[in-house]
Amino acid sequence: MSGFKTALFCASAFGLVALAAPASAADVSACLITKTDTNPFFVKMKEGATAKAQELGVDLKAYAGKIDGDSESQVAAIESCIADGAKGILLTASDTAGIVPAVKKARDAGILVIALDTPLEPADAADATFATDNLLAGELIGKWAAATLGDAAKDAKIAFLDLTPSQPTVDVLRDQGFMKGFGIDTKDINKIGDEDDPRIVGHDVTNGNEEGGRKAMENLLQKDPSINVVHTINEPAAAGAYEALKAVGMEKNVLIVSVDGGCPGVKNVEAGIIGATSQQYPLLMASLGIEAIKKFADTGEKPKNTEGKSFFDTGVALVTAKPAAGVDSIDVKKGTELCWG
Repeated sequence: MSGFKTALFCASAFGLVALAAPASAADVSACLITKTDTNPFFVKMKEGATAKAQELGVDLKAYAGKIDGDSESQVAAIESCIADGAKGILLTASDTAGIVPAVKKARDAGILVIALDTPLEPADAADATFATDNLLAGELIGKWAAATLGDAAKDAKIAFLDLTPSQPTVDVLRDQGFMKGFGIDTKDINKIGDEDDPRIVGHDVTNGNEEGGRKAMENLLQKDPSINVVHTINEPAAAGAYEALKAVGMEKNVLIVSVDGGCPGVKNVEAGIIGATSQQYPLLMASLGIEAIKKFADTGEKPKNTEGKSFFDTGVALVTAKPAAGVDSIDVKKGTELCWG
């Protein structure tokens, strides 16, 4: 793929589980706070952070919400990190605007805060963001879907299986990126749901898991059983959508596209369950984040953005078994080599 870049240059307040890497004599400590500890994306992120922390002698504690959207647990985790004297926090925020006051408190305490995968609102509420270009990730699957449908794209019936009602930035970027790629007027590109394109059947939320994807797909099929394109926030939601479609005999008539690039998702691409997915690299995000915290602790230097972007871009590639003309992609074999989870 000509545009492929991997950037190799580089629990609730009462139930938070901290997984600590062995500390060396150094006094550098860090926290990883993810949306859940069950989604394979965040499992791999934790693996990357833990391995790099062990390598660099950083004392790491990892926290997670009970479900995607559990911002209260994340706020509690930030409070714990402040109390522990952490040098840095790596955060994938469930509520990208609501968590900003807690992030400010951490930064005021001299802690480096790096958003992983999901930019805060505003993005500069964090010291840095290490992420997939989620707008591009959405745009790639939108372009692929439109090119695959060809002339039929003008009459498509599209379902959007989004993340949570709070519309975190990662949700908005992927959703609006898909529309941009497919040729839909996004109106306000920073908002989900203000579009008036008649091809949009509707939006529903999934909480980023399989059961949520199944329920959301069922809801939208009741609204319009002629749906033939499904945009999903991630691959667990895509798997749930497929099960709902299969239950009514529609699985062969609908294009499902997604974002993640985990190994189960790539297998679903190979099996024809998902038509195309935009692959991202969570292990790289987290390991680079730990490196940045260690450098900040040693030198006071904060990470810099990728040139021309407002964040540090950790790469994205479209994975599909059915390449579409004019859309850069990698095949399932390459996607399998680079997948995670």
